[in-house]
Amino acid sequence: MPLTMNREVFITAAVTGSGSTQDRSPHVPRSPEEIANSAIDAARAGAAVVHCHVREPDTGVPSRRLELYRELTARIRESDVDVVLNLTAGMGGDMVFGPTERPLPLAEAGTDMVGAAERVEHIKQCRPEICTLDCGTMNFAEADYVMTNTPGMLEAMGRMMTHLGVKPEIEAFDTGHLWHAKQLVADGVLDSPALVQLCMGVPWGAPDDLNTFMAMVNNVPDDWTFSAFGLGRHQMPYAAASVMAGGNVRVGLEDNLFLDRGVLATNAQLVERAASIVSNMGARVIGPEEVRAKLGLVKQAQETV
Repeated sequence: MPLTMNREVFITAAVTGSGSTQDRSPHVPRSPEEIANSAIDAARAGAAVVHCHVREPDTGVPSRRLELYRELTARIRESDVDVVLNLTAGMGGDMVFGPTERPLPLAEAGTDMVGAAERVEHIKQCRPEICTLDCGTMNFAEADYVMTNTPGMLEAMGRMMTHLGVKPEIEAFDTGHLWHAKQLVADGVLDSPALVQLCMGVPWGAPDDLNTFMAMVNNVPDDWTFSAFGLGRHQMPYAAASVMAGGNVRVGLEDNLFLDRGVLATNAQLVERAASIVSNMGARVIGPEEVRAKLGLVKQAQETV
């Protein structure tokens, strides 16, 4: 099918992620203050949306602690920079199996399986405009780690997000995830038009070749909004590819640590590079208020506890 380039593009900065990158670059933020400051800098550089995880401040390992999310949210919202807040809801579905001849019991290190309400509790308390919904179960190239999202779990989490007035960003790691997302919309679990992030090159999801990318794009309904990203050195090429295919852009240290070969990046530098690519293609980078209007987002106050 012919491509229709997106002329009004928003950039999402994925600020820190949950991967084991905290010791690979001094620019990967750890504490809520560091994550908030990096998100604010990315917003100043042109990101309309900041996608945030939290980490344990001392070690940098991924965390689900509510107090860390609450501090992060407060710091971003109390700053003088407007930005759309997107919090992950992908934690709490992690299984690490034992050896192949004895896969059970699950390994204690890395396994973190909790119920739907607990996985969404920080969304309930912090009330971001957007939160992520990983729309499927997938093997990852990290030992015998499986990201687990059963149909029942996705329906329960999706209904909670919709009830809270927080827009789910569907994280699609393969075409089957888009198939399931369309069913969730058809069943009334998620509102339409939906918001999708196409995740390219994450082992072992959709490979980051352009044929697979266009298969993903062609499975997104015409009235939905999508963004896309590629990992590592493919981050900036996918910024251009997504705009060409009619989508929006995600960059940031969650997916890529380098600005150039051997040159470690900050989130703001990656956003600036992406904004330059978008502008040089003849498109316009839009801001947070335009994104809220485009996606029908509601800016809510953090819940008092």
